[in-house]
Amino acid sequence: MQRCWSSKRQAFVQHEDDDVLDAAVLMMPLVKFISPTDPKWLSTLDALTEGLVSDSLVYRYDPEASPDGLRGQEGTFSICSFWYVEALVRAGRVEEARLAFEKMLTYANHLGLYAEEISRSGDQQGNFPQAFTHLSLISAAFNLDRALG
Repeated sequence: MQRCWSSKRQAFVQHEDDDVLDAAVLMMPLVKFISPTDPKWLSTLDALTEGLVSDSLVYRYDPEASPDGLRGQEGTFSICSFWYVEALVRAGRVEEARLAFEKMLTYANHLGLYAEEISRSGDQQGNFPQAFTHLSLISAAFNLDRALG
């Protein structure tokens, strides 16, 4: 709570004593590490939205700020995009969550399956099908449906 909080970013970050954003922190309210309405979490959600979200799709991290040594261009991570939907729902931003969820649904293939990542051109890339992504889809759908009544 202290060493992974960046006063500069006003957000929880990738690792201790750093300022690099990482969408893995979207799990924090989902596993009840922090309240989804805690001011620090809401500030983190805003920072992630500004820094890692592109038209509702979520990059895991910025490879320029945190080089991973992998070749090729990084796509958005499907699991992170569904975590983002659920984090928005739990933060009370239900309409934003609905829109992000509906956009994400358009990236499934003809069978409703997702790859690990979505490229800048909208193509699926990486591991396919990605089981963890489908679990996050189910959780996001369940929680969004519950919030919409």
